[in-house]
Amino acid sequence: MSKSYTASRKQLKPDPRYNSLLASKFVNCLMYDGKKSTAFQVFYDALDRIQERMPRTEPTAEDAEGKELSPIDVFHKAVENIKPAIEVRSKRVGGATYQVPTPVSPKRQQTLAIRWLLESVRSKKGRPTHLSLSDELMAAYKREGVAMTKRENIHKMADANKAFAHFAY
Repeated sequence: MSKSYTASRKQLKPDPRYNSLLASKFVNCLMYDGKKSTAFQVFYDALDRIQERMPRTEPTAEDAEGKELSPIDVFHKAVENIKPAIEVRSKRVGGATYQVPTPVSPKRQQTLAIRWLLESVRSKKGRPTHLSLSDELMAAYKREGVAMTKRENIHKMADANKAFAHFAY
């Protein structure tokens, strides 16, 4: 039986509007039943809403004026904020199962961040997806929201189980 492939790094093309590989990967994960144009429309509508609702500039330490804040930068920063540094994995040792904290590879960090973001968006029933997505991205940009809570819970669990770190494989 041949292996079925998903959009791997070699096949992935950047999205047409922002030329971002991460946006293209996100749209592929957002997509249902092969409807990529619908997924792109939802994603771009969410970014357009972010453009309308977010402040135009982001003040920095150097200048009070700030720089122009594009919605794709908000998206990238939101995904970056959600990425977990450490996670717990089950390890069976001598009849007992321990939750062992282990570092997360960059590829898995991105995958988990996208997965948690989409879970939080899909859990909000009764609202259009682009509205939920824009709200969750803005919340993650500010280090708030359901996806950030998930990340914090994972980090707390890893911190609570750091006594078992010597079982790491």
